[in-house]
Amino acid sequence: MSGRNKVTGAVAIAASASLALAACGSGAGGPQSDGDAALSNDKVVIGLLNDQSGVYKDLSGPNSAVAIQMAIDDYKAKYGDDAVAKTIEVIQADHQNKPDVANTKAQEMYDRQNADIILDVPTSSAALAVATQAKAKKKLFIDIGAATTALTGESCNKYTFHWAYDTYMLAYGTGAATVKNGGKTWSIVYPDYAFGQDMNKSFTAAVQGAGGEVVESIPTPFPNDNFATFITKAAANSPDVVGTMAAGGDLINFVKQYNQAGMQDKATLAVGLMFITDIHSLGVEQFSGTQFTDAWYWNFDDQNREWADRFTEKTNTRPSFAHAGNYSAAYQYLEAIQEAGTDDADAVIAKLEGKKINDVFLRNGEIRAADHRVLHDAYLAKVKTKDQVKEEWDYQEIVATIPAAEAFGPVSDACTM
Repeated sequence: MSGRNKVTGAVAIAASASLALAACGSGAGGPQSDGDAALSNDKVVIGLLNDQSGVYKDLSGPNSAVAIQMAIDDYKAKYGDDAVAKTIEVIQADHQNKPDVANTKAQEMYDRQNADIILDVPTSSAALAVATQAKAKKKLFIDIGAATTALTGESCNKYTFHWAYDTYMLAYGTGAATVKNGGKTWSIVYPDYAFGQDMNKSFTAAVQGAGGEVVESIPTPFPNDNFATFITKAAANSPDVVGTMAAGGDLINFVKQYNQAGMQDKATLAVGLMFITDIHSLGVEQFSGTQFTDAWYWNFDDQNREWADRFTEKTNTRPSFAHAGNYSAAYQYLEAIQEAGTDDADAVIAKLEGKKINDVFLRNGEIRAADHRVLHDAYLAKVKTKDQVKEEWDYQEIVATIPAAEAFGPVSDACTM
């Protein structure tokens, strides 16, 4: 997209003070220090590891570096000369949605580029690889882009936090609501890797728990651009609902082909995971009336819109929940450094665990100490019709707020920190 002022490349970007409106209050706060003297390598290095060129590029990608830079600017504007972290750099890498690449890039960031933290990492298999590296290196990893509950289950560890959403949140919002609205029988089509497998499991449990039935679960390659055969197979049992667990570019391809096959009049389409960038790419007509669960929406209230306006000035696009989540994670990480007086990982973790947060992304937020699942309000959303859209990017109607206490599952017995 032309005209974007994006932060690009794998080079480090030094943070500078900004005149932007400071987030989350004002005042020095926290322990006093000599700034960079309290920091490893005399600076804080934030690593952004995500898909910068493939199917998940638009929903997060390079623009998440813009969101992280906004957090840095707000932190510096808030604390000024009293900032513990005076020198902050952002480094980036493209994991290509491949766990082996993510594993290698994470090692490089932690070992060679001295990253203190890695953020984002969509694609669940890639996120699980990075969590393993975070544990081994004893450095922080805050995941925003992946959905697998394994990050707070069997793969949980002291150095990994799961910030934005997971398959439980998506399934028990969309799955249960759709069954209650009459969608009793389901065919589920899912990408055959960690995210899709977890989504299929979570949605099946949610549908059955609400009194529905999953008549068939159909795995597909990932990534994939031809879903015709799988759509035909999903329709064979005449289900009330076809649930697609594809995301990003794969979701766009699936919906195009679903509509081309004339499926709109044969079964309700339920989308497991959708970002506003998906709706924008394909158009509201293709998604009108579709319900889904969202972690955040840019036009939900004045606070979100104000932040979104700042983001849009820099990118010429509206933010997805992944962009807002990266901002929140970066900002709260820097706040924890401020409170700890150091970027020592264990000291920062001690400040994050159990913390209650209300910021532009996290409403009624709490970092659950037992498994590092970040609890917050979620939203049942519906895509507007074309006639309901009053401005570009305002594509969603928030049907209901799902309270933080209900949006996420309990602590898993499989998690041992």
